[in-house]
Amino acid sequence: MMPTTEELIATDEWRTVVQAYLTCITWVDHQVGKVLDALESSNHSSNTIVMLWSDHGYHIGEKNRFAKQAIWERSTRVPLIIASPGIEPDRHCSQPVGLIDMYPTLVELAGLPPNQFNEGVSLAPQLQETTTPRERPAITAYGPVNFSIRSERYRYIRYEDGSEELYDLIDDPNEWTNLSHKESLQSVISEQKAFIPRNPARMAPGSSYDINPYFIERLEAWRELN
Repeated sequence: MMPTTEELIATDEWRTVVQAYLTCITWVDHQVGKVLDALESSNHSSNTIVMLWSDHGYHIGEKNRFAKQAIWERSTRVPLIIASPGIEPDRHCSQPVGLIDMYPTLVELAGLPPNQFNEGVSLAPQLQETTTPRERPAITAYGPVNFSIRSERYRYIRYEDGSEELYDLIDDPNEWTNLSHKESLQSVISEQKAFIPRNPARMAPGSSYDINPYFIERLEAWRELN
């Protein structure tokens, strides 16, 4: 069961939860440092591709949640750091990408033949020049038909019941103000909505994911409409 902010305040556990979360991050940072130190002192430091990423984020009170299961910025964003021979260090790219793009990136950086079944798009162009535009935003799904579309400025969310959210992440990085009702931003919503998958994958046979039968019923109805 996921506690609410009010519950953790009432039980005086909020500080403990935040402390544990930060302790976990600190411990992982230390282990990453140990790995990089070992690589640097080895004979492979000059010909090794390093790609650092993590599990997705965790709400620790934001939006009254202490959980991971959401498709807002806080719980979908992850660090992604890539170092490779021939790639200029200490640069930042603000364009959203997906973890699905990691494998094709490694394939290209390693000089291997591309895999035609990859759905991700290599990040090699952005590693060479951070301002190289990408053809699509980052797409996140939760459950069968809840989608989040993250462009460089906006996050658009479409839930399985048809409700929508739109956030301007430059002016509103905490996603406090839903702008989906703004007439002036309907063109932005249309652009974002175009990236929602039209044929979401079905649950894998034997999946242990505990999904409410209501969602399965809604998924079938949503497929018929789209």
